[in-house]
Amino acid sequence: MENFWGFNVWGVVNLFALLLLSLLAANALKRKIRILQASLIPTSVLGGLILLLISGVYKLFTGDLMFDTPFFGGNGMEILETITYHALALGFIASALKTSKNKLTKKRSIEIFDTGVTTVSTYLLQAILGLGITIVAAMLIKDFFSAAGLLLPFGYGQGTGQAMNWGGIYEFEHGFDGGKSFGLTVATLGFISASLGGVFHLHRLKRQGKYSFDRSETAEIIEDIQSNREIPMEGSVDKMTVQIALVVAAYFIAYLMMYVLGGLLPGLKSVIFGFNFLLGVIAALIVKGALNLLHKSSLSKREYINNFLLTRISNFCFDIMIVAGVAAIRLGILQKYWGVLLIMGTVGLAATYLYNYFVAKTLFKDYVEEQFLTMFGMLTGTASTGVVLLREIDGEFKTPAAENMVYQTLPAIVFGFPIMLLAALAPDKPIFVLILVAVLFVIMNIILFRSKIFKKKKSEALAEDE
Repeated sequence: MENFWGFNVWGVVNLFALLLLSLLAANALKRKIRILQASLIPTSVLGGLILLLISGVYKLFTGDLMFDTPFFGGNGMEILETITYHALALGFIASALKTSKNKLTKKRSIEIFDTGVTTVSTYLLQAILGLGITIVAAMLIKDFFSAAGLLLPFGYGQGTGQAMNWGGIYEFEHGFDGGKSFGLTVATLGFISASLGGVFHLHRLKRQGKYSFDRSETAEIIEDIQSNREIPMEGSVDKMTVQIALVVAAYFIAYLMMYVLGGLLPGLKSVIFGFNFLLGVIAALIVKGALNLLHKSSLSKREYINNFLLTRISNFCFDIMIVAGVAAIRLGILQKYWGVLLIMGTVGLAATYLYNYFVAKTLFKDYVEEQFLTMFGMLTGTASTGVVLLREIDGEFKTPAAENMVYQTLPAIVFGFPIMLLAALAPDKPIFVLILVAVLFVIMNIILFRSKIFKKKKSEALAEDE
């Protein structure tokens, strides 16, 4: 008979408690220490770094992994990685379930499309540079994994969850020792890059006297807590319970899709389950479509989706994902990789900064700085990192930059999904993949700058006719 005082019952609870306590501690430190406020480093990253430091000190004195002690159930590191994996998809699902009531003009549709293409182009640029660095490193370092550089776009462009997913695929299927920790470290360097690059740019704007900075913590995207047509906040079932049920239902559908696809394509099972967030988004759209059909057919007179609560769920999932992902890094495994990691991180920071600023100046002339900070923050950290940077100069979100970031997901997925499949080919043919990614980068930039390229050619043709 199971006893209720054993660590096998309390281990997971203790682990979650520690994750949440680290978030509270990080939040308190950010409020009290001015240098941390100025750094713009996300609270979740700081919380993860606190746990990473504590676990590092514990290992130094005891020789054991703190999270694998009986107090955390004996397999805490695996649980941290599992939390990171699932929280990524659940956060995306909660975001995808949200409804939009805004009608888009032609200009806004173009700006959103261009934002999505910018996202994919940045992934490709990060992939070119990361893969180029690790191909060279493999020539110099014995047994180094040449395709490791593709974790740069996963870590910087897509964040902790995907960096860990693909690091795990490279580790267990292609023999990249420490692949998970390598990916998680790249993602952490991405957050640090967002902080350093963001602070640098904000101080640059401050010196130029262009903006008055808003450091209040009350500024946020305004959302209605409840509309008149929605189910009541506290009915026979609490509205938060309904939102969680919808998110979990969508994730269950996503699991069934992955299970079926994995059975049909057993050679790609790890890749399919690595894209749990993408199939989760598709499942969320299915659930949302089913609810819309019920509402239009008069079978359901009330709306079940609440954007405000779904935002809270999404933010919670991403916070937990980041703090768990950073805490799950195994520092000892990375000793021989630090040089490559620092080079990748520095190059990724510089390239993402310069490319996104060029795009913002060229295509988003009405709100250059807002678009740049949003995209730079998102493409080195997460969407919330982009919002943190945007708040510094546009606290009330008067420009469309935040909306661009939210709605660009669909074009980014359409263009980005086939490209991300190349990550599965890279371990076997890294140089071929590098060339192919470079070609795709050129194509995506032709699409992105189509108005400038073809306008120029049209002007030259008219001049020749005259």
